[in-house]
Amino acid sequence: MTVTLIVDVDTGIDDSLALLYLLASPEAEILSIASTAGNVPVNQVAANNLAWLDLCDAGDIEVTLGASAPLVAPLMTTEDTHGPQGIGYAELPISSRQLSDRDAATAWVELVRERPGAITGLVTGPLTNLATAIRIEPELPRLLKRLVLMGGAFQHPGNTTPTSEWNVAVDPEAASEVFAAFSGLPEDRLPIVCALDITETIEMYPDHIARLAERAGSVPPELISESDLSTTRSNASNPLVRHFSDAVRFYMEFHRDHDQGFLAHMHDPFAAAVALDPTIATYRAATVDVELDGTLTRGTTVADWRGMWARPHNAAVAATTDPAAFFDDLIDRVGSLAARLYPPHTRS
Repeated sequence: MTVTLIVDVDTGIDDSLALLYLLASPEAEILSIASTAGNVPVNQVAANNLAWLDLCDAGDIEVTLGASAPLVAPLMTTEDTHGPQGIGYAELPISSRQLSDRDAATAWVELVRERPGAITGLVTGPLTNLATAIRIEPELPRLLKRLVLMGGAFQHPGNTTPTSEWNVAVDPEAASEVFAAFSGLPEDRLPIVCALDITETIEMYPDHIARLAERAGSVPPELISESDLSTTRSNASNPLVRHFSDAVRFYMEFHRDHDQGFLAHMHDPFAAAVALDPTIATYRAATVDVELDGTLTRGTTVADWRGMWARPHNAAVAATTDPAAFFDDLIDRVGSLAARLYPPHTRS
């Protein structure tokens, strides 16, 4: 069954793999890719989106320019996590594709009006564009088929402050407005929240990259080691494998340097997989709000699991999944895409 999508990203290494995963998935119909400031400034996000579409020989998919700053707070970016261009050590050619004439919020509104009840929204960056769209069209939550977002931390440490997750911390006001707007929907249409509690179980290791390269028929074997110099770059024969490997190497080094191991948490590809098939996870309904004023806790997502606020549920929080099965699926899909786009040379 086709899953029709608006994808809103702040690309980003893990956002990049989310895009590759969706472009590799025949059931995914991407209507529009919205760019928002977050991991890097919005113009760089848009450039990354266009460049990945080129590398994947994608069709004419709209890419819009969205918010350049959060609703209230000044923009913070995280080049130390994702690299100066947001894609680690990868150096993608500049795309000749053109950005859409309409901005991201307008695209959100016009598309859901054109296809009421048919579109799944996927947001893997700050929620600024979506909050702005809801201000324009308050019925947007009811016009969507469903919303899937990567963001928040509940019974888990934050990755931006001790209690807050990056996407929400960048624009807490936007997140608060979005959660409020989705209050009271039927349980099967509540926004799915993929928080750090589950996405930090999605750990990519060098072996995953090696397997993906092998699936693509790329040579030589793609071996990333913690002992490699930081100047090491991939020499994979497959361009998609090569660029992705260089991006992920940077991400793994970041995690290592912050005492998390030589690995990469693939938050956003997991959210993309959930958008295509929600049955890969289990969920717990809750009422979620965002702390806006706390001196130590601004940007923290708070879940009322027991109904203490006497407010309707506004989220289905992903609780459990099978990380190994997820990576098997991702490697097969993205590896197959890479092999199809850049077939291995026939060897005697």
